[in-house]
Amino acid sequence: MAKVKPFKGLRPPREMVTDVVSRPYDVLNSAEARSEAEGNPKSLYHIIKPEIDFSPETDEHAPEVYDKAVENFAMFQNNGWLVQDNKEHYYIYAQTMDGRTQYGIVVAANVDDYMEGRIKKHELTRRDKEEDRMKHVRVNNANVEPVFFAFPDNEVLEEVIRKVTAGTPEYDFVAPDGFGHHFWVIDDDATIKTITDEFAKIPALYIADGHHRTAAAALVGNEKARQNPAHHGEEEYNYFLAVAFPASHLRIIDYNRVVKDLNGMSPAEFLEHLERNFVVIDKGTVPYRPETLHNFSLYLEGRWYSLTARPGTYNDDDPIGVLDVTISSDLILRDLLGITDLRSDKRVDFIGGIRGLEELSRRVDSGEMAAALALYPVSMDQLINIADTGNIMPPKTTWFEPKLRSGLVIHKLD
Repeated sequence: MAKVKPFKGLRPPREMVTDVVSRPYDVLNSAEARSEAEGNPKSLYHIIKPEIDFSPETDEHAPEVYDKAVENFAMFQNNGWLVQDNKEHYYIYAQTMDGRTQYGIVVAANVDDYMEGRIKKHELTRRDKEEDRMKHVRVNNANVEPVFFAFPDNEVLEEVIRKVTAGTPEYDFVAPDGFGHHFWVIDDDATIKTITDEFAKIPALYIADGHHRTAAAALVGNEKARQNPAHHGEEEYNYFLAVAFPASHLRIIDYNRVVKDLNGMSPAEFLEHLERNFVVIDKGTVPYRPETLHNFSLYLEGRWYSLTARPGTYNDDDPIGVLDVTISSDLILRDLLGITDLRSDKRVDFIGGIRGLEELSRRVDSGEMAAALALYPVSMDQLINIADTGNIMPPKTTWFEPKLRSGLVIHKLD
C-alpha cells in the first residue's frame, strides 16, 4: 500500500512566487534557461540549471556547476527567497489548461515503495540521466523538483481536494505559457491524517512523468539509508517530493514523429507499401488529426492522409501490441523506413502534441523532414495496465501537459 507523509515544505514568499518558479529542468536547454532567467536572480534556473551562471561553453555536468547549485540554493534561503514551513503539511497543486483544471496532492512519497515496486513505472530509464539528477539531489540534500504521479480515483481524497480548494489559494498565477497554477497549503491536522490514511489504502502509485527524477530521488534515499548505521526508516531522506493526481484528472496528449527520409522510396512507393497494412485515404491539404485508436495521420508532400491499421496487424489483447506507438514503430518506422532504435536513430525526431499539427507540417514543408506521423494519444487506462503487468512502453509514447512548475515547494532531506 502507498506510504506518504506530510513535510515541511521550502517555498517562496507569496509575493516572490512568479519570480522564483520555473519550467522543469528537462524541458528546455541551457540557452533557453539562460534567456528565461535573464535579469532575474531569483529564478529557480540558478539552482536546477546552474550552468547558466557560467559561460555558454561550460559543461553542464562539470563539478563546479553542481557546486554552484549548492551555493545558489543556500543563497536563496539566506535571502528569504525560499522559506521553510514550520509545520509538516500536505499541499494541493492545481493546473489549468484550455479551461480544464486538474488537481494534485503534493506529498512526500516513500523510497521503499519505489524500490519494492509499489510505485510503478512504464518507461525505461537511462543511467546517465539518473546519475545527473542523483548528483543534484545529493549535493543539495533536497528534492528541488517534484515528480508527477497518478493514483486510482479515490472519493475520499476527491472530497479533500474539493474542500481545500474551496478556500483561498496561497499562490494563484498564470505562467508565461498561458497555463494557470494554483496552490493551497493544508494546515488542518484531521485533513492531513485523512490523506495519509487514504493513501495507505491505495495499492500502487504510477509514475506519469519524471521517471529519471523518481529513480534519482529514490536511489539517493536508499544510499543514505545504507550509509546510516542508525537507520530506522522514518528519516526524512526516506521520502521524496511528488505531486499525485487522481488518474481521471489527467490527460495524455499525442507524441508524434517526423522522419528525415523515406529509405530510398519515392512518396508514391511509400504510400503503395503502406497499403499492405493500412487503409490509406487522401485527406487533402487540411490538417487531419487521428480520430480513434489504430488510426494515424500522415503528412507527405503537402498532403494529409488517414492511415487505419488493418485487422490482424495488431493485438488488442497484448498491453504493448495494442499501442499505436508499437504499430507505427513496427510496421512503418522499422519495416518500411529501417528505423529500429528510437532512442538513438538520428533519422527520426519526436514532437509533443502540445505544439500542434502545424509543427509537423512546418518541419516537412521546410525540407528538414520528409514525412510526419501523428498518433492517437495513449489513455491513462493503457498506461496503468502496462505498469500493472510489468511491461515497459516503447520510447516517446506519452506526453503530459501542462508540466509541473518547479519551485512552488521543495522537500529537504534532513
